Formats: sequence, C-alpha cells, structure tokens
Amino acid sequence: MSLTRKKDISAMIAASQQGTGLARNLGAIDLTFLGIGAIIGTGIFVLTGTGALTAGPGLIVSFILSAIACALAALAYAEFASTIPVSGSVYTYTYATMGEIFAWVIGWNLILEYGLASSAVAAGWSGYFQSLMAGFGLHLPTALTAAPGAVEGQSTFFNLPAFLIVAIITLLLSLGIKETKRVNNIMVVIKLAVVVLFIVVGVGYVEPTNWTPFTPFGWGGVFSGAAIVFFAYIGFDAVTSAAEEVRDPQKNLPRGIIGSLAVCTILYVIVAAIMTGIVPYQQFAGVDHPVSLALQLAGQNWVAGFVDLGAILGITTVILVMTYGMVRLAFAISRDGMFPKVFSEIHPKYKTPFKATWMIGLTSATIAGFVPLNVIADLVNMGTLAAFVLISVAVLILRKTQPDLPRAFKCPGMPYVPIAAIASCLFLMFNLKIETWIAFFIWFAIGLVLYFAFARRNSNLETGQTPAAEFAPTKED
Repeated sequence: MSLTRKKDISAMIAASQQGTGLARNLGAIDLTFLGIGAIIGTGIFVLTGTGALTAGPGLIVSFILSAIACALAALAYAEFASTIPVSGSVYTYTYATMGEIFAWVIGWNLILEYGLASSAVAAGWSGYFQSLMAGFGLHLPTALTAAPGAVEGQSTFFNLPAFLIVAIITLLLSLGIKETKRVNNIMVVIKLAVVVLFIVVGVGYVEPTNWTPFTPFGWGGVFSGAAIVFFAYIGFDAVTSAAEEVRDPQKNLPRGIIGSLAVCTILYVIVAAIMTGIVPYQQFAGVDHPVSLALQLAGQNWVAGFVDLGAILGITTVILVMTYGMVRLAFAISRDGMFPKVFSEIHPKYKTPFKATWMIGLTSATIAGFVPLNVIADLVNMGTLAAFVLISVAVLILRKTQPDLPRAFKCPGMPYVPIAAIASCLFLMFNLKIETWIAFFIWFAIGLVLYFAFARRNSNLETGQTPAAEFAPTKED
C-alpha cells in the first residue's frame, strides 16, 4: 500500500498558501507569455523541415492533429492547476490522486522532457546563431560547432554555442523570477513580431502547386509528421510549474495554459501552410533553418535575416522556460523527500532554488554540448506524451474520488475529453520509432531502481515529515 500512498490535497494547498520562500510575481499575461516562450522555438524554426520531409504539405494537418492532442490534455492540466496550485506540475497532481509510485514515474518522465528539451533546443539555437554569425564573416573552429557525429563528414567534438547559451540562461534563472519574467516577455514580443513578419511577407510568394500532392506519403506520413512536430508544442505544461510564484493561481494558471496554446496553434498552422507553399517539401532535406530558407528562396533575404534573429530569441526563451520548469520540478520532488534536500534549498537573497538551478543548468549545458539534436527530440516527445496520458487519467480519478473539491476551472465534456486525450496521445506514441521506445523503457527502468533504492525510503510520507515543515523554505548555510 505504501506504493500508492497519497498526499493530502487540503494540506498541500494550505501549506503552500502559508509561503514557500518563492516570490509571487506572475500574472495571467506573464503566464501566457511564459507558455508562448516555451512553445515557439526549435519545433517551428527547426523541426518543421523534418516534418515536411515526412508528411509533405500534409504537415499542416500534422500540426492540427498534434494541437488537438495537446488541447485535450491542456484542459485536464487547467483543472488541476486551478484545484491544486502547487509547484511540480503533473507530478504533484498525480501524487495527490494516483499515489507515490505513479507520481515518481511521471516526475521521472518530466525530468526527461524538461532536461533533454533544454539540451535539444540549445542545439537548434546553436545552428541559427552560427548562421547569423556567418553573415558577419565570423566562424568557430569546426571542432566546436556541433556535438560528436552531428555533422556527417566533419570532425566535430563539442557544441560550444549550445553549452554557453544554457549557462547564460542558468545565470539569469538563478537571480530571480522577476528578472527572468522581464527578459522572457521582451523576447516573446520580438519573436511573435518576427513570426507575423514571416506570415505577412511570405503569403505573397505561395505557389498552390507546391501543395500538390498534399499527402505524398499518405496518412501514415501525416501521422508520423504529427508525432515529430509534437515537439513544437512541448512547453505549455511548464506553466504549471510556476504555481507558487503566481498571483491568484486558481484563475491565472488556466488562462495561461489555454491562452498560450491557442495563440501558438494558430501561428503554427499558418506558418506551415506558407512554408510548404513557398518551398517544395523535398528541398528541406538536411536543412536546419527551414523558415528562413523559404524566405531566401523567395528572394527576401533581409526578412530571412530577421527570421534568423527571431529564431535565436525564440529558441532562447524555450531554453529559459524548460530549464525553469526542470528546476521547479526538482524543487517539488526534493521537498517531498524523494530527491536530495539540496534541490529544495532557497537562496535567502534571490528567493530561488539557487544550487539546484546551477546543478541542473550545467548538466543540461553539457548534454547540449555533446549530444546531437536528432538523438533526443523523439525521446522528449515520448516522455511528454506519457505525462499527458497520466494527467488525463488523474483528472478522471480526482473527479470520481473527490467530486466536491473546489475547482475554479472544470475540464468540459467529462469523461469524454480526458479519454480522447489518452487515446490521441497513445496514438502519437505508437507512431514514434522503436528505438525511441527502447530508450524510453531503459530510462523507465533506471527510474524504478532509483525509487526503490532512495526515493521510497526517504519520502516524507515514509519518514513522517509534516506538511508545514515539508513546505518551509530552507536557507543556505
């Protein structure tokens, strides 16, 4: 029975309201920008080319299918965020509804999502940054331009730009959420302007003949494309990680989740339509900057330069939010006793998990330097989809076990919407490569070993830690 022991929801909410040492500086607009900052990045600026090679012009439908799966899961997220406004995202929600072992498994999957996503996105950032610098005649030594084996025919050793951008983001996050919010909001405004600029300029160069045939690889290609570009939507769930730094979280968290996803879906579908309308999908082979390529082939090099700059800023905000989400997740797990306590220590001056931020940030930076983008993108998708399945299951359980629990937002269409979310996410999971499944099960097995070796015996529910002490901020020595 200890495997399914649950945290008391009322105690969690009451303790978090007493104060956790984290400063509440975020409103609804900040959360929406945080979500957009996490979503619009490598997925749209880099992986659209890979998706087009798999789905052809049918990539437009691929984006819609992925958006539907995300939207269904987002409604479940929104209900939980309004009901249990506590850090930890789906990990915390699962702990309160399904029990400890399920919470650990999903927390372990989220570590896979947030941690590897930061690294993967940094690798995409590096490609655009080096492209922009090349325009000024500046070039790094080949050995420092990419991870080992990332570029066929070239001897690369370490992706220095990817490492450095994660290190810089880590420094910003360690200094405080208010400073992070300001930087994120400015960059989000700029990258939204760049995406709109691409749409306004690019629509005049669309050749409808490039959309024929619309599904050159059949519906199988469209479904595989949806599984690939699902990466483009990853990040809206990171909004829930900010629960304890939000003003009026019961109302603002659902608004931030749904608002950011809605804005990004509309922009993605339009961009995919214009991009595949300008460039025949076959020409995206081996291209790591497909959006700017479309403008270059249209003869709009000056706009392509702005797109490169917007991509750099856009991808930077994804790294920022993903690293932020990872740190706050580790903070929540540590506070529950299942990670070392160092991950939940709050800096007395900056009011952030300072040590955890640097430990996690430098780890992600190292992975970004040594691991190619294509190796980890699919694995990130798998971890996220698994999280979406469990959050949908959890919302069904909570409605059944605690129907009278106060909810500022309720997932509509119960139980059909969560069931549809489960089915759509499982469908996308089964369209991922077998190698991805193997790697996922290896990660899962490692997580189980760590749970039984450390987490279970050190859990607050095992040691008798009280909620008040559990939520109290710990000062650094």
